[in-house]
Formats: sequence, C-alpha cells, structure tokens
Amino acid sequence: MEGLWDTFGDSSRTIAYAVGGVVVAVASVVVLRKILFKGKEYPRDIVILHQIGRGPYAPSLTPFAVKLETYLRMARIPYQNVHSLKMSSKGKVPWIEYNGKTVADSTLCINFLNEKLGVDLNKHLSPREKGVAMAMQIMTEDHMYWFLALFRYVYDNDKTFIKERSKIGFIVVWIFKYMVAKHTRAQGLGRHTEVEVTQMFKKDLQALSDFIGDKKFLMGDEPCESDCAVFGQLSQFYWHFLGTGHENLFRDKYPNLAAYCERMKETFWPDWDQCNTHGSTRKATK
Repeated sequence: MEGLWDTFGDSSRTIAYAVGGVVVAVASVVVLRKILFKGKEYPRDIVILHQIGRGPYAPSLTPFAVKLETYLRMARIPYQNVHSLKMSSKGKVPWIEYNGKTVADSTLCINFLNEKLGVDLNKHLSPREKGVAMAMQIMTEDHMYWFLALFRYVYDNDKTFIKERSKIGFIVVWIFKYMVAKHTRAQGLGRHTEVEVTQMFKKDLQALSDFIGDKKFLMGDEPCESDCAVFGQLSQFYWHFLGTGHENLFRDKYPNLAAYCERMKETFWPDWDQCNTHGSTRKATK
C-alpha cells in the first residue's frame, strides 16, 4: 500500500485536497443558509397556521385554508396566522407548525392535532354517522374541488375576479390554467365538456343539499369535523364563484346550502368582516 501511495502520491494528495475543499465549501454554505434563513421561533403550544393570505369575500381563496382554520376555531385550539407564499415540504398550503414540528396537508394537520391534543369533534356521532360524514367530506374535497378548479381557471369565462381581486395577474392565471387542465385531465373530469361537468357539479350539489335538508349542520344540531371540510369547499362556491356564470347558484337553487354557509360563518367566524378584504377594497385586520 505504501508503494502504491508513493507512486501516485502527488495526484492522490491533490485529489484529496480538492475533495476536502469541496466538502468544506458545501458545509460552509449549509451553515450560512442556516444562519441567514433560520426559521422563526414561535411561542410554544400555539399552532402556527401558514396560509397564502386573506380572500376578497371569504377568509381565503383556497378551501383547505378555510377548512383548517375553521377546525382550529371549532376545536378551540389557540393559533396564529402567518400569511406568506412559503410552501410546505410537500409544496402545498396550508400547513402548520406546532412546537417545532411541521405538518403538511390540511387533513394530516387535523389528524396530528387530534392525536396530539386529544381532540374529537366526532364523539357525538355513531360509527355509521362517522362513515356517512366522511363520505360527504370526500365528495366535496375529492370531487367538487375539481369543479371549482375548472370553473375558476380553465373554462373561458370572466377571469377579472381572479386576476384583479386576488392580484395574481394574467401570467399566473395562464400558468394555473395549464396546471389545472393537466391535473384534471389526469383525474378524469378534465376530459369532459363544460356542459357535462356542469351537470355533474349540480348533481353533487343536489345530493349535498338533499342530505343536509333543514339540519343545522352536516350531521344534525351539532357540528362535526367534516363540517370544516364541507364548509371550506362551499365557501368558495358561495362567496368566491364570481365570473363563472354561476354566481347566484346557491341563492337561486340551493337556499339551504346558502343558509348552511351563513350558519357556519355566524357560529365560527364572528370576526368574518375582519378576515377578508371586502373585494380588495381594504386590508384584512386578522
């Protein structure tokens, strides 16, 4: 081994020094990034809710942020909002931090807090009722959500609401249109015509309207966890469906869904007027 090292000594040492220099440089960059971009320290035992900012007529333009914040209010969990475009580790918003732990995806955030804090918003439901509530939640989040995306970004309608009220501009709308068209085609709904999609959308709304009937909340007189998700989705169709040609759909055809939205708002959002920008005419104060 010594003879081999003597033979290639100079070149070996050169390579070793070069590799060592690269390692030191990389380590220095990592340390520098940690110093310059160190995460902000937040109070303990407070949920830090990261979301993209307040919406024009409802607390957010994303139904999942409305869902998660409604859950925090329903469960009476202390929280603090951080409004920014910072994405989670999964490239999604909203997400949370809790005592240094980060959790992405609204459902996983809720599951984490339920387990960590011993929250059970479904304790008044039977196993059968829990199953029905989850089915309704999945219909709204995994089916109706894509209707919202198609109407808002893909179909050829008035984009003024999105471009001006949310201040994202034409180029960002075009990017969203491309991405939504791609994802909805993979999901399946994007392969249908707008007429066909509208028919399916209204069938979902009718099913939800028939199920809720004259009940106060999704499953009866007392709200449950799935109400957060259902309200999050419906909030966009009720308050943020402008420019689609279906702005008054709830008021005209599904008044009980409109009443449900107003009831959830009154019950869990007494500060609603402070949590939206009133059509971008003023800054939200909460």
